[in-house]
Amino acid sequence: MLSLQKGFLTMIRIQRHILFVFAFIASVFCGEAQVNTDQVLRIGQNALYFEDYMLSIQYFNQAIQAKPYLAQPYFFRAIAKLNLEDYSGAEADASTALSLNPYLTDAWEVRGVARQNLGLNRQAIEDYSEALKLLPRNRQLLFNKALALNEIKDYGAAAETFEELIRYYPGFENAYLGRARVELAQADTTAALNDIEKALKINANTLNAYIMRADIAISSEGDFQQALSDIDHAIRLQPRLAGLYINRAFLRYKLDSYSGAMADYDYALTLDPLNAIALFNRGLLLAEVNANDLALDDFNRVLELDPDDYRALYNRAIIHRAKGNYDQAVADISRVAQQFPDFPGAFYLRASIYREQGRLAKAEDDYKKANALSKALTPAVAEKYESITATAPSVGDSNEDDAPETPSEGEVSRRFATLLTVDDNADFREEYNNSAIRGRIQDRNINVEVEGMMLLSFYSSPTELRRNTYYVREVDDLNATRMLRFVLIVTNDVPTIDEASAARHFQSIDYYNSYLSTHQARPIDYIGRALDFLTVRDYVNAEKDAERAIALTPDLVLAYMVKAQAAYGRYILEKNTTKGGDSSKLDALTRASLARKALEDILADYNKIIELSPRMNIAWFNKGNILLEMEDYNGAAQAYTQAIELKPDFGEAYYNRGYIALRAGLQNEGVADLGKAGELGVIPAYNLIKRMTR
Repeated sequence: MLSLQKGFLTMIRIQRHILFVFAFIASVFCGEAQVNTDQVLRIGQNALYFEDYMLSIQYFNQAIQAKPYLAQPYFFRAIAKLNLEDYSGAEADASTALSLNPYLTDAWEVRGVARQNLGLNRQAIEDYSEALKLLPRNRQLLFNKALALNEIKDYGAAAETFEELIRYYPGFENAYLGRARVELAQADTTAALNDIEKALKINANTLNAYIMRADIAISSEGDFQQALSDIDHAIRLQPRLAGLYINRAFLRYKLDSYSGAMADYDYALTLDPLNAIALFNRGLLLAEVNANDLALDDFNRVLELDPDDYRALYNRAIIHRAKGNYDQAVADISRVAQQFPDFPGAFYLRASIYREQGRLAKAEDDYKKANALSKALTPAVAEKYESITATAPSVGDSNEDDAPETPSEGEVSRRFATLLTVDDNADFREEYNNSAIRGRIQDRNINVEVEGMMLLSFYSSPTELRRNTYYVREVDDLNATRMLRFVLIVTNDVPTIDEASAARHFQSIDYYNSYLSTHQARPIDYIGRALDFLTVRDYVNAEKDAERAIALTPDLVLAYMVKAQAAYGRYILEKNTTKGGDSSKLDALTRASLARKALEDILADYNKIIELSPRMNIAWFNKGNILLEMEDYNGAAQAYTQAIELKPDFGEAYYNRGYIALRAGLQNEGVADLGKAGELGVIPAYNLIKRMTR
């Protein structure tokens, strides 16, 4: 056994190269070449849907290597690269796909989106125009084209495209908001507000409408109170978007609510601990009340994220000066002065620091230079400093009282003392026809979702509050035998795997293939290979292996768990994939019938697991999720209750049961369950409480 393990580890070290993955894929699937390519493409699409972009690219590379004349592998690889923000690579692959099949409408769209992200808006417009020849009334293509036209400042064409879009789709609220952006670019605030109101009449919960209206209230009228009301509404709609809290903090500060602004910055950093804007702004507020140590911590964190953030350097220099850290202050402000040699404020500040150090000659030199720069300061030069947000230096020397206070210099100081805001909260994302293109979902409106299924995996994503792994006796017993090649866990947060991990599991499958071809089959071998298939998103083969294990040992609990998990993976893909699969050719009634049958089969597996292991709390939880998917809310709530009785600290079960209670209008019960879930570390619980009880 020891020699086998050593040999296995040696093989991993030797065969990490990605070409091994490709060789393995070719060996796993037997049969004709066409079937092999179809299998590889299908599994690649599975990985793509689940956002395993690196893994999906490996599959598409293999398909391209086998059949370079097919357009689809290039197209799907373009999608994966687009989601990895490799826009140049996405454009190149989409171009290859189009050279092989110019009638692949989605490829025109993907290349158009890639080009928009590259700033190639004119070329993107050409791509959308080509796609519109094939689909002349496509909503997403018209919308994307209009956005691109607006970006190149062809406002007339953009307005015409939005009008065409509205004519075809009068209930599409984003079309009115897009046209409002065009109108704002032409300084027609009245028309923009009218379009925003139309969007809100269609959908009163349109997030971008409130953000845009708040921006108009600030820029056109200076009405911070109205803007605050709109941002409050936006936050109720999207309570986990850090940028909204940053902007509300700015408004609260303008309305003299220091504590409210500070609370918003604190919460923004809870949502996004690495948000440099929130850190910087909080540092400014802390400095304003002389909380210098806390302010210094924030500016240090900003500079850890970006060592060349000159706004933070300027402000940190002021803090160091106030604390008597003169050498550090000189080092920081000298970097600012070097980067902005025509900015008088940097030299005034350094002169003050030198004077306090007793370095009078250096102070005099900097003071003279600052005076000269201040007299020569022009609006064009002042414009450069808009990107540097800082506080103006305090100069407490009698000689410096004579420093000129020209209007342009005062404007620079005002800009330097202004809090930053986030200007992309109302960002309009390009829309896609293919629902499998998921993109940066963290930047989009997030739907309220229940806690997901408890799954068998070799990987987890622990957080500071929860390890996200769960004890199951059968899993623990299996790990104790050391008969699996990896340690098995149970989690509802399976992470994506990297290239090296994928290669290990492909190799493991190859090992099982070889072993089973020369030895008598054991259930554990099929279970092990099925788990590897699950890891690389090959649900069909995983389910087949689970069924083989069940045929050998009909009461093997883990085999039913693997089978149910694989079937659920297939169900989710069938449910969400609208193109490229056989289900898209079926009528809606047939698809609904097949989906219902799939869920019933999965439910039967979980009932069998519960029969064999009635105290397995995750089986009851997963049964609840399946019943919830089947819209049997009472049955789901009972299953979650049983899971909680077996595991009183089962936070996810409390969360899902609370979700069901709120759906049923049982607010007290729902809030109680969600509160318990939050206490147990289920972070979204508080978000849901705020959303559903406002």
